[in-house]
This record gives sequence, structure tokens and C-alpha cells, in this order.
Amino acid sequence: PPRLRHIKRFFRTIRNWSCWKLFHFISQVNMGGSYALLAFCTAGIYVAYLTQGLAQENLSTTKYEPDGAKFSAIIFLNFAQSVACAIYSGIVMVIFHRGKKGDSAPWYAYWKASITNSVGPACGVAALKNISYPAQVLAKSCKMIPVMIVGTIIGGKRYSLVEYMCVSMIVAGISIFALFKSSAAALSKLASPNVALGYSLCLANLIFDGYTNAAQDKMKEKYKATSANELMFYMNIWCSLYSAIYMFGISSVGSEALSFLAAHPRALLDMALFCACGAFGQQFIFLTIASFGSLVNTTITTTRKFVNILLSVVVNGTALMPLQWVGVALVFGGLTLKEVYKSKSTPVKKLKE
Repeated sequence: PPRLRHIKRFFRTIRNWSCWKLFHFISQVNMGGSYALLAFCTAGIYVAYLTQGLAQENLSTTKYEPDGAKFSAIIFLNFAQSVACAIYSGIVMVIFHRGKKGDSAPWYAYWKASITNSVGPACGVAALKNISYPAQVLAKSCKMIPVMIVGTIIGGKRYSLVEYMCVSMIVAGISIFALFKSSAAALSKLASPNVALGYSLCLANLIFDGYTNAAQDKMKEKYKATSANELMFYMNIWCSLYSAIYMFGISSVGSEALSFLAAHPRALLDMALFCACGAFGQQFIFLTIASFGSLVNTTITTTRKFVNILLSVVVNGTALMPLQWVGVALVFGGLTLKEVYKSKSTPVKKLKE
């Protein structure tokens, strides 16, 4: 029918000219493993997540006009981003669908990992009520600490002297940063300052993320044909479902958040920016891992977090005390040492000139 032909032509046009075509083109043609692709991935991750970090900090600290109210339903961010990422990855799957392979993970295989993927980030976002954004970024950069603790206690693993040195530097940095109080200007922006609770929520975030990553790795190992977009789509569908049950069924957080956003257009813009950056950022991360491996991706995201802290200080005026900068240096020094040590024992894909 004529109407059906017009619809097909419309989607064919989108497929040929959309920004998603750019992702697909760059990942498929002869740029694989090139410096140009690495620069593209790095720029994409930096732009997406640095902008998202500023939007997230704005949502947690800004007094929005006309009544000067703060956005208190901060965990709603996790639900909003899950929905945005599900929509984005779903559109990508429709546009570039080539037929689902038989050994791809079924939709119900994602339910368990999605529970921790819902709770973990929600804990991290909720911590912004209690600690500053730089403190949250710093704490969430220390994933190797719970991994090594669990590995030693449960798995009986032994780690090298360099790895213990890295952990010692990170623990010392976090302790210095936490023990020396933030400036009065930084504390005044927090909804409910509570260092112990804030760092506890970040620790819970790391633990849940560790289980999520392990579950996703097992799923990819079992269902080898599962694509990055399928993983992104189904994980976010389940996360949206779980978050919606809590937001609109168990509690009133969802309705309160929607009411606030309707009354404060500036907050709605910050929310839209946060969600859009999260969706595009995930796409760049998947592209980086597929092209260069997780080691390169970790290095990019680690340096990005340090720049996040600098941006928070410069753009949003989140002042840090001098000794807190020592803590920041120790944490990122430990993380850098870890990456250098890993690079010597892990084969890295060669880049073409």
C-alpha cells in the first residue's frame, strides 16, 4: 500500500542519515583500531560524561526558580536514564537490525543482573544528598578495593605487591579527602550533609556494580552472539521496570519528581541533558570496548573522572580544601599505577597509523 511505502521510505531515510548511522559506519569501516577511532571514542566519552556530570550536579544542588526549591527526588535520575537508554538502544536495534541470532541471550536472562544494576546506581545518585559531587566521583573511582577484598576473603586470591600499594594509596586518598571537611560553600549546597552515609552508599554502589559486571560477563560468555545494543536495551528495560515499581508503586518519589519537573522547566532541561548524555555515553563506551578492549576504556574513563572533579570546581564552584587535593592526587595516582601495571601484563591492541 502507498502508506506503507511512505513509512518504509521514512525509516530508510533515517537509517541513511541519522547520527546512529555514524556510530555504525565508524565501527564497521576501515577505521577499526586506528588513532582516528580512538580519538573519536575518547572525545565522545569525555563530552558525554563531563556534560552529564555537570547536569547531575546541577540537579542535586541548584535552587530552581520561581520558588527556590531543590530537586529532592534525586534517585529519579536513575529511572529517567534507564528509560532514555532503553529508547535509544531500541531505536538503534530497529534501524540496524540484521536478524536475531539463535544464540543471543533471551529477554528473560537479564532480570537478575538488572536488579543490582537498578539498586547500585541509585545508591550512587542518592549519595549526592550527603557528600559533594567530587567526593562521590572519587569514591566511585575505587572499584578495585571491594573487588580485592571479596577476592581475598571468598576466592582466596593473592595479589601482587604493586596492587596492594595501589589500594593503600587509594584508601589513604579517600581517608584524607573524607576526614578534612569540605568548604562551607560546598556543604551549603548539600541537601543533607552526612559523610558516613554518603560514602556507605558509594560503597554499596561499587559492590552492586561488581556483581552486575560479573553477571554481564557470564551472560556474554554463555550467549556469545549477544550484541552490545541488545545488552544495553534489555538491561535498561528491566531496570526501568524495577525502578518504576518502586517510584510509582511502592513510594511516591516518581509522582513527586514529575510534579517538580512540570513546575520547574529549568530542572526539566537539566534532566533531559542528563539522560541524553547517558544514552550517547553508553554507546561510545560499547564502541571503545569492542574496538580497543576494556583496558583502554578504563583508562579513558579514569582520566575523565579526574577532569569531572576539575570541572565541578571551576564551573560549579565546588571548592576543595588544600589537603583534599592531596587526597585526590593519591587516589588518581594509585589508579594510574594500577593501569600501568596492568598494561605490562595485558596484551593491548595495536593502533594503526
